[in-house]
Amino acid sequence: MSQNLNPRQSMGPLSVGNVVSAGLVLYRSHLQMYLGVALIATLWLAPANIIFFLLSSAWSGIASPLLPSWLLFLLWIPLMIWGLSKYLVNSALISRLAFGELISQPERMSDARRQLNARNWSFFRVAFQVGLLLVLVYIALAIVAVLMMVIFRIIIDLVLGGLFANPFTGSVVATILGGVIAVVILLGGLTWFFARWLIAEVPLAVEEEVNGKQSIDRSWELSKNSAFRIQGVVLITFLVTLPILILTGYAPQIFLLQLEPGSSLYWMVYLVSFIASLVGGILVLPFWQAIKAVVYYDLRS
Repeated sequence: MSQNLNPRQSMGPLSVGNVVSAGLVLYRSHLQMYLGVALIATLWLAPANIIFFLLSSAWSGIASPLLPSWLLFLLWIPLMIWGLSKYLVNSALISRLAFGELISQPERMSDARRQLNARNWSFFRVAFQVGLLLVLVYIALAIVAVLMMVIFRIIIDLVLGGLFANPFTGSVVATILGGVIAVVILLGGLTWFFARWLIAEVPLAVEEEVNGKQSIDRSWELSKNSAFRIQGVVLITFLVTLPILILTGYAPQIFLLQLEPGSSLYWMVYLVSFIASLVGGILVLPFWQAIKAVVYYDLRS
């Protein structure tokens, strides 16, 4: 393995910039292979996406489906679950291959895929459990944020109220400051928990004797002293991938705003926009999975 790919040789202890740099090196060095895996992962979702597009067209009245909408919906559910499970396996495959490069033990893709396919539903359970945990955390943080916003608004209103001649002005300022505090609590807390479970599927992909629950626990244990640094890694990685997301995901939506919803042209542009978003996902997925491999390697070391 190239010396530039070894974090311990090139960057020492975990740091935000060096983790992202190592992820970029892995991404560029194996771009064709990783993009191929990401393409396969995305294609597994194609059947469910096609049915969803047909359902959207039917509900908008632009087209009459060959099958009743309720039957299409019943078909969409198992296809989505199956496609998502395969998507998660291929995502984890990228992290496993990247980790093999980091420890100077590269693995044949066919061998790695065979190992992970045997744990197909374990990756789905990990994603489902982490998603459910994040939803519960979000609800709890939202309640805390609202309570804190009300409390700080009352305190700030009492403290700053006398500084403004118009009581309404003071109330607006207090509301804005309280809202900022609530947003900081919500986003800060949510990203902190997200950082603790960022690599939840990587131990399952790399370690042979680990099940889904143990993989989630392993992520929580390994990240206990590095949550804030991982938050920084997540932020920088998001900023690095943001131009791709804007071009492939957000920019096409601007054209949709200028079209009449439900029209033929609207759905044509919608389809182009959807395909562009898939291309953006294919480009971004390997980078995120390489970053996870670097974080996991560093935390284990």
